[in-house]
Amino acid sequence: MSLTDERAGVLPAGVPETASGDAAGALAGERPQGTAGARPGLRAGTRPVASADERTVVSADGGPVVSADERPLAPAGPAPLTDQRPVTLSGRDAYRDELTRLAASDDTIVCLEADLGGKGHPFQAAHPERFLNLGIAEGAMVDMAAGLAAGGHKPFVSTFAPFAALRAAESLKLTLGYLAAGVTVVAPYAGVSGAWFGTTHHCLEDLAILRSVPGVTIAAPYGDTEMRAVVREAVRSGRPHYIRTGRNATYESLPALADELPLVNWEFRAGPEDVCLVSVGEEGTRLALAARRAVPGTAHAHLVYLDHEHLTEAAAELARHHARFVVVEEHRGQGGVAEALALLLPSCRVTSVSADRSWPSQGGDHEEVMAALGLDLPAVLEALDRASTTSTASAGRPTN
Repeated sequence: MSLTDERAGVLPAGVPETASGDAAGALAGERPQGTAGARPGLRAGTRPVASADERTVVSADGGPVVSADERPLAPAGPAPLTDQRPVTLSGRDAYRDELTRLAASDDTIVCLEADLGGKGHPFQAAHPERFLNLGIAEGAMVDMAAGLAAGGHKPFVSTFAPFAALRAAESLKLTLGYLAAGVTVVAPYAGVSGAWFGTTHHCLEDLAILRSVPGVTIAAPYGDTEMRAVVREAVRSGRPHYIRTGRNATYESLPALADELPLVNWEFRAGPEDVCLVSVGEEGTRLALAARRAVPGTAHAHLVYLDHEHLTEAAAELARHHARFVVVEEHRGQGGVAEALALLLPSCRVTSVSADRSWPSQGGDHEEVMAALGLDLPAVLEALDRASTTSTASAGRPTN
């Protein structure tokens, strides 16, 4: 794909552009190198705000009840840096808002949507000449992003997770993997967050697909602040990224003790003989925090980055503190994080709480569909109880 020096006219809001030469031409011209700025730290969480059809649990400061025998970390030093934005957004809205803000000082950032922008997309309103709605042409969108990256842009593309990871799988493999293009794919509606839309809009296989492509940074942030930090890092690094998020649920990110996302965020650390919850993504973290309330004193480690390189380092840190783990993730057990950690931790016991191998055939809200797949709080508590009564004799094999 070649870019011209002409700039196409701005389409009215709601009118989709196509991947034509005129649309691509709107991105041409001088592109002074901007910077994404420093990465502010995570603010302490309080209480998540739920959408009308999704129930959430209290987390962090407003959540788990701390009993007298809990041993929370209390490191000395200054308080973490704070992001002062007053409103907590869903993952996909936090992505759009943060990318719009970063693009104000970096005009190489380009936003591409697969007919999901809707009315009032903040990036389109602020930077219409760098916003492209390509319609339901996900593979072409990723291919176009590869060309934009080769031309010096920083393209961010977004579509439903099943259409990004499955429909556009070949384009993702070639663009993010083989070409190592600096393209970031943001995939909302991961897991079964599109519950009522049915099996065609569910995506419980994306981590397995993307983790098998070398060189791709994979993230599943929990909450507004983590999403913003991941987006900032994607802009700063220029590396291929796949960012997984849900639909409309809003969560307050867990507090962190540094000005960037830790490799392992220890929400609560217990003794080495105790079982440790490992939470992945929005719903895995929600369930882990609910289990912490039900069983005070349970260790909890939260992971944001899930690609092989990050998990290899995280596994080494986890193994320094615990030998038994219960991994909670909204994904199939096959190809998920629990399976990866079991291979990386052959001397440890890894139990998986994940979606089973069935296909949801009935509608329901997000939590109802998860429960039908065996992914709910009772399943987490049962796994904790089972892990606490077993040794590491069967280490290296994830159990369900």
